[in-house]
Amino acid sequence: MNNRERNFLGVQQLSLRSLIIGSLGSCVITASSMYVALRMSALPWPTIFVAVLSMGLLKLFGKTTNNEINITQTAMSAGAMVAGGLAFTLPGLWIMGIWKGSANFSSNYVKVLAIAIAGMLLGSVTSYILRYRFIVKNALPFPIGQAAAETIKAGDEGGKKSIVLFGTMLVSTIYTFLRDQARLVPEAFMFNKNSTLGIWNSPMAIGMGYILGTLYTGVWFLGALFSYAFVIPFGPRLGLFPSKEAASSFTISTGIGLLVGTGLGILLGIIYSYIKKLKNRQKDISSEKAETYKNKKSIFNLSRILIVSGSVTAFFFTVVAGIPVLPSVLMILGIYIVSLMAATITGQTGINPMEIFGIIILLAVRIFVNIDAMDALMIAACTAIASGFSGDLFNDYKAGEVLGTNPKAQLISQIIGGVVGTVVASLALFAIINQFGEVGSKTSLPAAQAVGVSAMINGIGNPVVFGIAVGVGAILYLFGLPTATLGIGVFLPFTISSAVFLGGVIRFIADRRKSKSSDDDKGTVAASGLLGGEGITGVGIALVKMFTRG
Repeated sequence: MNNRERNFLGVQQLSLRSLIIGSLGSCVITASSMYVALRMSALPWPTIFVAVLSMGLLKLFGKTTNNEINITQTAMSAGAMVAGGLAFTLPGLWIMGIWKGSANFSSNYVKVLAIAIAGMLLGSVTSYILRYRFIVKNALPFPIGQAAAETIKAGDEGGKKSIVLFGTMLVSTIYTFLRDQARLVPEAFMFNKNSTLGIWNSPMAIGMGYILGTLYTGVWFLGALFSYAFVIPFGPRLGLFPSKEAASSFTISTGIGLLVGTGLGILLGIIYSYIKKLKNRQKDISSEKAETYKNKKSIFNLSRILIVSGSVTAFFFTVVAGIPVLPSVLMILGIYIVSLMAATITGQTGINPMEIFGIIILLAVRIFVNIDAMDALMIAACTAIASGFSGDLFNDYKAGEVLGTNPKAQLISQIIGGVVGTVVASLALFAIINQFGEVGSKTSLPAAQAVGVSAMINGIGNPVVFGIAVGVGAILYLFGLPTATLGIGVFLPFTISSAVFLGGVIRFIADRRKSKSSDDDKGTVAASGLLGGEGITGVGIALVKMFTRG
């Protein structure tokens, strides 16, 4: 690749076309991510996807550089984080009956847009300020970011990956249109008419399963078997529950408890690791001061400006969203704290439980001041978005560190992509929910994370079962088991879980057939295309139906 650097607006390596392409890509990635998150209750939006997409699009316009690709990629990723933060929290407004369909769209849209902008601004500030600490100084692995950097360095192998990506996106797009609009293929293949067992007819679910891999999809499917092959059908027959409704309530409380327990386990793990670090910190203080003084001095003034300006601007938008003054201030302070947690967890594990951080802050705010359910969900949404920026978006900064990308150029790209993402994500949220009508467990939009957040606000169906599941989830997480995916499997519809598991089985077969020396990731690229194609098409259909009243 041509290593010629660009210098747009006086910022080294920044180019106008990287901002334009990144913004357009952010529209697509954001809309698709919203659909995936609501339909699948997960957002494994791989950085490899936006890396290859950025590479392919930039090459269409001539020569490019690794840094320009990385900067473009950062803008696209920012929109996905906004979509995830909203999808994992705000559907609770519909689940709890506060909002219905797309009623009062105009006034509610402004509130959602305002809280999304606030979260994006706070997340952008914290991610830039914490970048040096977690990526340069502590050098956390951020494995996804490293993989993206290696993909960019390796190049596109003559455009083969781009062909695979866009080819599978096209196939997924056509198939989704035939299923959801033309109604020429069924939505699911059921074992029989009255059964809840079957498999969702979804390229997106299969692609997701492939990306997650055998372990996570296997655990996910075990959770589904526990609920739908044992508890719900046989629990009432064995006298364990008075009815199938009671058995179903048990599985929902269990699944949510396992999700929250995972968050508790994460917190306990962080506390333990910080205690260990504090014991050894005094030994390194003198050398640390000498080594980092120059870097701290160079970023201190900019960091201070960003914190003050970002916090004040974000505060303004939280007030526009309807959150009272004191809860807004407490939320902003809390976000700066959980941002440290998000960066640590994502850097070490590659996992960022955005909605868990939202729950933590909304509960913390409630200790000091009384807030209603709507304000609580808005606080959770803002926190989740900011945590997404402070966690997942660090993968792009990690790739930038490996590639030698100017972080200031990435910050500008991140903010522009994030602004575009707030507009698109807020619109897509209303459009998709308007199309499907209902949100929550046992619906076409399970939104498992939002169900969990709502339960923490509105009360748990079975508190004893929930409490036990929280404890079990925390313990299993500390032993290294993927309890979050187990919890999702327990209360998501079986059809979704089985389709995801099928993708995991395909991944298992593909890994066994691939030679050990091969580092070919075309399978992951193809799976990403399946997610993108169905996600984009689903959002497109939803938008048309919302604005045409179809």
